Amino acid sequence: MNNRWNHFIYRCWAPFYDVFFNHGIFYKARRQVFQDVLFKPKQRVLFVGIGTGADLTFVPYNDLQVKAIDYSEEMLQKAQDKYKNSSIEFLQMDAQQLGFESNSFDIVVASLLLSVVPNPNMALKEMIRVTKDKGTILIFDKFEPTNKQLSFGKKMFRPLIKLLGTDIGLSFESIYKNIENQCEIQEDLDVMMKGLYRKIILQKKGD
Repeated sequence: MNNRWNHFIYRCWAPFYDVFFNHGIFYKARRQVFQDVLFKPKQRVLFVGIGTGADLTFVPYNDLQVKAIDYSEEMLQKAQDKYKNSSIEFLQMDAQQLGFESNSFDIVVASLLLSVVPNPNMALKEMIRVTKDKGTILIFDKFEPTNKQLSFGKKMFRPLIKLLGTDIGLSFESIYKNIENQCEIQEDLDVMMKGLYRKIILQKKGD
């Protein structure tokens, strides 16, 4: 995967994305991801890879200072159209090079993001950078199940699925090794499909 290919593939996905990923089991999973998250009024919240805006359904965005970014203009436009009367600031931006100052946000949210960016390590490091000390990073994504290897069938189909814009073989544990000195895992929850989709909450370390 690379940025140019992702730009193309998510332009293709934009008209149909909600049908596949914002209904049914995905809707229930997103609701579960956000149900215990305590947002406080006026908190600065960043959504990295907002897509068509599905996560915003479960967030009191009118009480928060929200910025939402996505690399795909088409996906971002879908989100803007849904929330055009809100105070949310929508920005076209690369998750691997966030254009925000360090220690800017109380909460950073990344749903189905790390498994689609070309360099998930860089994206996560950027999310940590812009999070305030003791701040929260909320991740909802698909990862290789803990302590299990991909089945032979999934290994065979992994390259094809990557062409469709996502990686089913990404190991969160491998990514976390690179940033464990900066963050602590507060929660790691199986949300859907026997651990393929997980909710992970990180807290950025600080004084």
